[in-house]
Amino acid sequence: MHKSNQIFLWDQATVKLMDVRHIEMVQGEILQKYKIPANIFLLSVHGSAQVQLDRSEFSFTGYQFLHSGKGATLNIVPTSEKFVYYIIYYRAWIHEEDLFQSQYCFTPDAPILLYNKIQMMYQKWNEQEERLNVKSLFYQFIHQQLTELHRKETEVKQTSVAVQVITYIQEYYAEPITLDSLAEVFNFSAYHLSSLFKEYTGMSPIDYLIWFRLDLAAKLLMTTDASVGEISASVGYKDVYYFSRIFKKRKGASPAHFRTREIQRVVENPSNFPTSSIFEHIVQQYINNDNHYHNTDKGELHMFKMTKSQTTAALLLCGSLLLSACSSGTGTAAKEQSAGNGNVNQTKSEEILKTRIVSTPKGDVEVPAEPKRVASDQYMGHLLKLGIVPIGVRTFMLDEGWMEKADIPKETIEKIEDLGNFPLNLEKLTMLDPDLIIGSIDENIEQYEKIGTTVFLPYWEGLTTAGPLDKFRSVSKIFGKEKEAEEWITEYEQKVAEAKSKLSGVIKEGETVSVVSFSEKAVYVLAAKGGNYGSSTIYNMLQLPPTENAKNMAEGFESISLEVLPEYLGDYVFVYNGDADATKKAMESNIWKGIPAVKNGKVYLYGDNYHDEFVMEDPFSLELQLDTIVNLLLGTT
Repeated sequence: MHKSNQIFLWDQATVKLMDVRHIEMVQGEILQKYKIPANIFLLSVHGSAQVQLDRSEFSFTGYQFLHSGKGATLNIVPTSEKFVYYIIYYRAWIHEEDLFQSQYCFTPDAPILLYNKIQMMYQKWNEQEERLNVKSLFYQFIHQQLTELHRKETEVKQTSVAVQVITYIQEYYAEPITLDSLAEVFNFSAYHLSSLFKEYTGMSPIDYLIWFRLDLAAKLLMTTDASVGEISASVGYKDVYYFSRIFKKRKGASPAHFRTREIQRVVENPSNFPTSSIFEHIVQQYINNDNHYHNTDKGELHMFKMTKSQTTAALLLCGSLLLSACSSGTGTAAKEQSAGNGNVNQTKSEEILKTRIVSTPKGDVEVPAEPKRVASDQYMGHLLKLGIVPIGVRTFMLDEGWMEKADIPKETIEKIEDLGNFPLNLEKLTMLDPDLIIGSIDENIEQYEKIGTTVFLPYWEGLTTAGPLDKFRSVSKIFGKEKEAEEWITEYEQKVAEAKSKLSGVIKEGETVSVVSFSEKAVYVLAAKGGNYGSSTIYNMLQLPPTENAKNMAEGFESISLEVLPEYLGDYVFVYNGDADATKKAMESNIWKGIPAVKNGKVYLYGDNYHDEFVMEDPFSLELQLDTIVNLLLGTT
């Protein structure tokens, strides 16, 4: 840690002071498992204490200086009648990343200089007009501590961010943890934090979280009578079905089978019994809010009084927190709660595990009867029409053109996580703990199956897409919602019948219809079957007559040159405006202007640069497509 580098960083950083406090603790009063809510400087000025910062332990006597980044766990146990310290909470970042996460502790050579600065900051902190003066004093304080730190180079203890993340996970494993939430706690980008963690551990933060949870669950299965459902919840999995699946995938046996097998091993050889204890895990929450630092209520740092014997025990505990963190859980409480009714709880858990069998192109798949956490790389509109709000979908799904027109509530869309493009972001997908994943591309399915129950439902087959109504039926079968699907299909077919009645006579007998789309390199003519971009609504729903070329296409479309386009066009031409520049260029050509349908004014331009209801074929899109095509033909648009 070079002084010049640190000075440069501080000079470039954006700094925000959060709070300045003066704390007096008496013997028997401890600060336990305090999750630091911002970067801190701590200067002790009187008395002695045992201090633990994550995995590092220090004996404080008199003047001691400590720094830590946000998210670390702080424990303080006074060992004298009174222990007094000042603490500064701050944020400092460069390009949105906090580069001041180092943990270090040293004894300053000139403590009075530091003491004078921090005392003056504390005295002026609550005077609004003095805040600028306080910030000036803070920079002087920083410069002085860097000078001290430079002298103490060999005595500085540092803990990597990865170790801090490990400590955080071991403390809060039972809470919802995602890569984004970890990144927020430690003031890093998700990508940077994941890279640092992988470099240190060889695995991603979420892989480590899963490993830690399942290792603890295995210990609880072996040492308590808690039901599978209770253990699942205690280690952070609210969905017992997903817990059972991921446990079996990682441990090679279902939780119930694992418990039976391991207990039998212990009976046969008692030396196999694990020697570590499993204690009740108490989570201390903190408020992740800037205003929290201005709260001056007594006891805000979770301090409490202890008897002399308890204080002695706490001192011993400081040295063993790491060990207990590795083996902590809810075993004791679970054992007490489940004594005498373990079988009842197990029965309840098994009742939750109701499943159904779904046939897929890759064979039958056993899925939850009523999945609660569905992720999908396609079919978002299908799911919403069935009353299923997915927890995560592909990026493109969240920007579909039909959503605003279909009046999907903003609050509904905000609940859905962006999982990137094909294949879905596997780390994000893992974090969401899906109990069911729907994949539409064959090559991605194996990756998804490593995370959870996966159903393969192809959207395209070669260059052809299945009929929209068949797609909707296929999605509904996964969830046992065939009845709901058929009810919508009946309503939709009634709207189609009404639309056909309105269009009666518009297209004369013997006349034909074509559907085309222009791109920079080619012209696409849509087939009578298996096409996209509204062609299914035009040809299959409204049954407008296709040309012979459209009827005879083996795939869902043909790619041709502009020169041969006239041979493919009928009396009426629908042009999907996917690429506006290419469409405009084509329509300015002499070839286009000489086409009979163009001369007769029988060209209908629709769509909006691949951001409209014609891209997908879900129920919402189909309803909107129907209205658009009818209005175009009737001249009302």
